Amino acid sequence: MTLEKFYAAYDQVLRKWPTHTQAIDVNTVHGSTRINACGPVDGPALVLLPGAGATSTVWFANIAALSQHYRVYAVDLMGDVGRSVPGERAIESVEELLGWLSAVLDELNLPTMELCGHSYGAMIALAYALRNESRVDALTLLDPNSCFGSMSPRYLLHALPILLSPNEKRQRRFVRWETDDAQLDSDWLDVLALGAAHAPTTKTIVPKRPKPAAFENFGVRTTVVLAGKGKVHNAARIESAVHAVLPRARTVVLDNATHHTLPMLPAAEVNEILLS
Repeated sequence: MTLEKFYAAYDQVLRKWPTHTQAIDVNTVHGSTRINACGPVDGPALVLLPGAGATSTVWFANIAALSQHYRVYAVDLMGDVGRSVPGERAIESVEELLGWLSAVLDELNLPTMELCGHSYGAMIALAYALRNESRVDALTLLDPNSCFGSMSPRYLLHALPILLSPNEKRQRRFVRWETDDAQLDSDWLDVLALGAAHAPTTKTIVPKRPKPAAFENFGVRTTVVLAGKGKVHNAARIESAVHAVLPRARTVVLDNATHHTLPMLPAAEVNEILLS
């Protein structure tokens, strides 16, 4: 019953998306991947990867603006909460994780696309772009944790109870703490909290932080968006670290954003960055 409540909450957030949104299920050797697609079918492709536990629905405040220009493909990450269904062959390594994403893009017939990820999704997006440069026209990373610097011990300490024993109450309390009690959409908070407590997941495969040498000759146009009030890491320090390895990267610090308000708040600024 609790899993049904999670799916009901997921569907409730999808009702905030444009009416022409299409649910696509793509089969790979690792199972069935759910993609929520929207926008002109002949538009340039934009692939969105959410943070852990956020699901593809998290782009509800961005999708109307983005789908005016892009054909948007918002992915439920395999092994994470959402409507992707793992198969018998689990993803056991970073190589298999990136292979899964390539297989999904192949099935969607996307030889190239713009790629955007938030949080854990940003870690996957960066790892993918570094290994598949020719497929990524542009890369946008929203507050990428563990990509250019380490996470704050204080943040990890607050996150520990959820990692050890997730439940709805802990998830809500954690997000309230990190966002300074920001007014987040209550329906989406239900998705996050119910998903943490009740939705099945498999082992999370985390790409390691790339060494500086990995960025040599990296030619993908890259934008890194940082949350000025986020508690995951220090935005100014990460911005310096980005420029140290990617001197031509565009960096934007959103002064009033925190890690867990993105990409919903401030949606207009996030949309403008992606549309430019």
